[in-house]
Amino acid sequence: MAVGTNIRTYFQGAWHEGDVAILRGADHGTWLGSSVFDGARYVQGVAPDLYAHCLRVNRSAEALMLTPTVSAEDMVQIVWDGLSAYPKEAAVYIRPMYWATNGDGSAIVPSPENVGFAISLEQIPMAATDTSTTLGRTRFRRPVLEDAVVNAKAGCLYPNNARMLVEVRRRGFGNALVADALGNVAETATANVFMVRDGVVFTPIANGTFLAGITRARHIANLRADGVEVQETVLSFADFETAEEVFLTGNMNKITPVSGFEDTSYQIGPVTRRARQLYWDWALSDG
Repeated sequence: MAVGTNIRTYFQGAWHEGDVAILRGADHGTWLGSSVFDGARYVQGVAPDLYAHCLRVNRSAEALMLTPTVSAEDMVQIVWDGLSAYPKEAAVYIRPMYWATNGDGSAIVPSPENVGFAISLEQIPMAATDTSTTLGRTRFRRPVLEDAVVNAKAGCLYPNNARMLVEVRRRGFGNALVADALGNVAETATANVFMVRDGVVFTPIANGTFLAGITRARHIANLRADGVEVQETVLSFADFETAEEVFLTGNMNKITPVSGFEDTSYQIGPVTRRARQLYWDWALSDG
């Protein structure tokens, strides 16, 4: 299903206009879920951390026992070729992806050398800077490596995220604050999460249950370079009840302020605004 408009698809070595069909009914990725993807953004003529996203989709493929067929360097060039059809002012979502086409003799295990590759470009606007969200508790948790391929950005992980969102939206919240297997805060259903207290920024330490995002790492680096203390640590839901600010980070909108968690309300405060400014100062100068 297309989310954006003005779609272009790279498939079988060429760019095509529109949302081209790329999977067959009997592809392993179609019926057994062996698909991975990544997401980058093109905004104001730049594509921040594009190379890092291309590297990660290849690592994700390997985590699903697939052999990547396109180097990160070549992938970057293919993306820029595709973006040349868009105006500089367009906001485009960049989604490279792999999937297995065949299985082994038992069908369940993907054949590592039989791999499909495509890139989808969709024009999707960035959220307005004053757009915020609210968070609710969910009974669903992030899995661990022994349960699922949490070391990949894999399509098969997202039904769990979807049921988190459905559960909290029924109670009027915009997103879910999600626990790991031990009951500590891991992330939200769609993004990494940060909180601020007494001028210090805290974020859940990467413990293998969630992807510590590329945009998350960029915000941490920017804030530390600006003299802000950032601690990656174990955080509880009670910590978020005493936070002064909370914000989410992810590729789609880079930073999203949070105005409330269950019965707790937050200001969209100075650290959140500063983090946004630092990100775009970096992206538009070096990204």
